[in-house]
Amino acid sequence: MTVRGPEAFGRVAVLMGGWSSEREVSLRSGMAVLEALQRRGIDAHGIDVGRDIDQVLRRGGFDRVFNVLHGPGGEDGVIQGLLEILGLPFTGSGVAASALTMDKVMTKRVWRAAGLPTPAFVELTAASDWPEVVAALGLPLIVKPAREGSSIGMSRVTSLEALPAAWEKAAKTGHRVFAEQWIRGGEYTVAIVGGQALPLIKVETPRAFYDFEAKYDSDQTRYLCPCGLDYVEEDALQKLSLEAFQLLGCEGWGRVDLMLDENHRPWLIEVNTVPGMTDHSLVPKAAAAIGVDFETLVVHILELTLGQGGAMPADGGEALRNAG
Repeated sequence: MTVRGPEAFGRVAVLMGGWSSEREVSLRSGMAVLEALQRRGIDAHGIDVGRDIDQVLRRGGFDRVFNVLHGPGGEDGVIQGLLEILGLPFTGSGVAASALTMDKVMTKRVWRAAGLPTPAFVELTAASDWPEVVAALGLPLIVKPAREGSSIGMSRVTSLEALPAAWEKAAKTGHRVFAEQWIRGGEYTVAIVGGQALPLIKVETPRAFYDFEAKYDSDQTRYLCPCGLDYVEEDALQKLSLEAFQLLGCEGWGRVDLMLDENHRPWLIEVNTVPGMTDHSLVPKAAAAIGVDFETLVVHILELTLGQGGAMPADGGEALRNAG
């Protein structure tokens, strides 16, 4: 148990569900977090978020919030702004960082302005010159909605003829769309908790890319931790990921996704400020690699809402504080 004890947190609202296309994943993540907090004796209550969430929170007498809402409405600064108005401390990043990182195009622009490596990209519209896009980025390339998570609406494009259909698929999400240079190499993810980068996880999937099915449904996806890199290279990628995270104003916890190309050059892909917390999710896997179980991880993330964070139990807390 933490030094403060469960009573220090008061009444905790665990926000999940919502109205984004990632609703079902959020419900799974939220239930896992809720049950972990309750097992630790914390007075936690699950809320399936609807448009009346302001009234629900006002009536509920809550002291703080564990936000497990994925995607638009929960990860884009909207719920964060409401919680600030209500004066409720909450897990994760604030309004500005949440809004910025939810937009993959804006995230990449900030990184590029700071000289951090991210793949080349071109914004797409119905009037785009498709041959010009291919000439700029080469083939294959990947088409993405700018403001969706969990790989929703994404397509790997291997021919010029397939590019308009990929744009149409991404545009159905209602968000702006961009094409991104395809990076050949390994895919890695770095969990950030309390200002520390956890061990890298290498993601391997037999699918064309790490799509929704590979993330949440497939038993063929492999998560390698240790990731197979030597200490010097892993340490450098942890530092790059932490720099990329903090440059965007992110705090609390989150996850940075990146690629390592065939020449071992790193390429930053995106940041998730409310990562998944399901049995397939990567932040819990990274924490487990240094001896931090799921309950301990969840409580520590909640402790960060107390201001300075909390001391961790002896069974992994020191490892979490010293990770990276």
